[in-house]
Amino acid sequence: MTTSAAPLTVVICADHASITGGQAKVAIDSALGLHRGGVRTIFFAAAAPVDQRLYDAGVEVVCLGQTDLLGAASRAKAMLQGTWNGLASRALGELLARLPRQNTIVHVHGWARALSPSIARPIRASGLPAVYTVHEYFLFCPTGGFYNYRENHICALTPLSPACFATNCDQRNYARKVWRGARLLLAKNFARLPQVFSDYICISNFQRDIVAPYLPRGARMTQISNPVDTPDLGPKANSPDGDFVFVGRLSPEKGVFLFAEAAERLGVTAVFVGDGPLAEELRQRFPSARLLGWRDGAGVCDAMRAAKALVFPSLWYEGQPLAVLEAKALGMPVIVADRCAGRDEIEHEASGLWFTAGDAGALQAAMARLDDPALAARLSRGAYESYWRDPPTLARHVERLTALYRDMLARAGQGRRGGHPGNVG
Repeated sequence: MTTSAAPLTVVICADHASITGGQAKVAIDSALGLHRGGVRTIFFAAAAPVDQRLYDAGVEVVCLGQTDLLGAASRAKAMLQGTWNGLASRALGELLARLPRQNTIVHVHGWARALSPSIARPIRASGLPAVYTVHEYFLFCPTGGFYNYRENHICALTPLSPACFATNCDQRNYARKVWRGARLLLAKNFARLPQVFSDYICISNFQRDIVAPYLPRGARMTQISNPVDTPDLGPKANSPDGDFVFVGRLSPEKGVFLFAEAAERLGVTAVFVGDGPLAEELRQRFPSARLLGWRDGAGVCDAMRAAKALVFPSLWYEGQPLAVLEAKALGMPVIVADRCAGRDEIEHEASGLWFTAGDAGALQAAMARLDDPALAARLSRGAYESYWRDPPTLARHVERLTALYRDMLARAGQGRRGGHPGNVG
């Protein structure tokens, strides 16, 4: 970690103070790592409960005790909070106003599920340098995925264009799509949320290319991998009779039906580690599939090591799939769709195989190739070696974050001395 005479203060802003998904996990893990590294870390969140590890480690926590939008008591309350969370705006403003301006960074990990665009106002008023990690795409697309959830394909429409507003692509209904579009208009044109961030963190090269056209002029992009906590168990023994496994949420954009169909055609068992809205339909349509539900870290590790390969058939862009990284760390070949960020982590024919996204026949053919023991062993070895050559550990994640924070503070200081604000406003 870089050092400086002035200790760093970092305010991490997130929708949730407990792990509800990958976004919250990275925010919490980062907070714990930064705190252990000597950074004064303040975790600011809207939705309770609070992960006990934050308290145990001594991280300062400001949690508003709210629910997220899905947990709101009524649809009207959810829409009000999601449009403009006044409590979050006031509380964040009070917090930032009492922090040292010369060495404080605001790092936002999410806003769309609880905090709302209202956080732009206190961040801008504070004059503090701010950075945004692009875990998903809610800052650029109403549904957060550049994806048509009704027709299950990537959306090529310009966000917030007339054609965008006319398209019912939301998972629930058209009314929620219109509200989400109006909220994004408010975030961009009234709150000007994208402009409060001088810097953006992308978590894969693939993602960088997706979001680059939508960033404010002058904003800087830095690629920093999410941290992964997977043990080094050594190279994986070849599992010629192992099943194929999927790890993640059972939802349409993840391509779960595509995997189940390819496995059924091939006459092998599709194993699913995870849960989600498609679980029951998956059981009914593909009775030969094995649904294990969610597992803890050890359970996921055991399921992966017993399998022949991980299949990652995602239909949407993704950000940086942790399951792919975890599989590589365990020495598992990965079969990945060629139009998602997971392909960044897999070298075709070296650590896994790419297949044409959305094509069950192509996925079936890729899976069938692993009947070749020599190929399976070579891909397994390639996955293991490529991961452990430069593992994205929490320590490295914190080191790269801290270097970015120092650079942001230096630029902000130069801006103040030159009579310009330290962030894009």
